[in-house]
Amino acid sequence: MTFNTGLFTSLSGEGITPSDLFDALWGEFDGFDLDPCGQREHHYTAHRIATAGGNFYDGSIPAMDGLTQPWHGKVYVNPPYGRGIGEWVYKCWSSVCLLNDCELVVALLPSRTDTKWWHNWVMEASEIRFIKGRLRFGEHNNTAPFANMVVIFNGLANTNKEV
Repeated sequence: MTFNTGLFTSLSGEGITPSDLFDALWGEFDGFDLDPCGQREHHYTAHRIATAGGNFYDGSIPAMDGLTQPWHGKVYVNPPYGRGIGEWVYKCWSSVCLLNDCELVVALLPSRTDTKWWHNWVMEASEIRFIKGRLRFGEHNNTAPFANMVVIFNGLANTNKEV
């Protein structure tokens, strides 16, 4: 099996959302206002796009880091899957549930149910959708070696239970 091992470790976690998945989410939620983890060359149609490393691409805003800037409206997030993912998941949760800055945050995340960020923040989400099978990110020939989930934070009560 050959693939970019850096994509699937804590060395680098950036992967382009599969277009069929993004298009389905875009249609379901009637678009997104911000993609704070976007990559310009693979930007779909969010009104504003930022990179995890620090660039906003809307033509009028100087370079910014999508994690440290406030989020507003409807946000789509496919964060880097490395060691810092917990910060991104906290931002997803807090932008809706704590600060009430966002109407909605839809996050594509690895299904890592044994992590602190899972138990602290994902379990507080309004909805968790586990994806059957494994996703193929961007131009990679092979699927990811892990399962994914779509996590929805919208301020509604969750029905997620821990046993």
